[in-house]
Amino acid sequence: MKKVYLVLAIIGFALPNYFVFWESVETGNILLYTHISATLAGMFANRISSIFMIDLLIVVFIFIIWTYQESKSFGIKGIGWLWFATFLLGLSGGFPMFLYLREKKLNESSSSSSD
Repeated sequence: MKKVYLVLAIIGFALPNYFVFWESVETGNILLYTHISATLAGMFANRISSIFMIDLLIVVFIFIIWTYQESKSFGIKGIGWLWFATFLLGLSGGFPMFLYLREKKLNESSSSSSD
């Protein structure tokens, strides 16, 4: 599963950011962060987009709590960098990347315990 998670992380970071790239080129709103008011206006432009944004914000909050606990339990180092990448590039890449790191740690633990 480790390779699957890594492929999903690459797709999860690349695919949404393809559209972010073009939005950045067309509007000058680099990574959707240089014009925060325009980004927020677009994110909450109507009820439907607001529903998706509130749902996503709640999921990201839960992701941060869960990854914090899991990283402590499994001894995964550098979780802050993953959070930074998630906030910068998106949860669709950050979540499978965490699963990759977790699976990698599990594989290391199981191989060291069987020796």
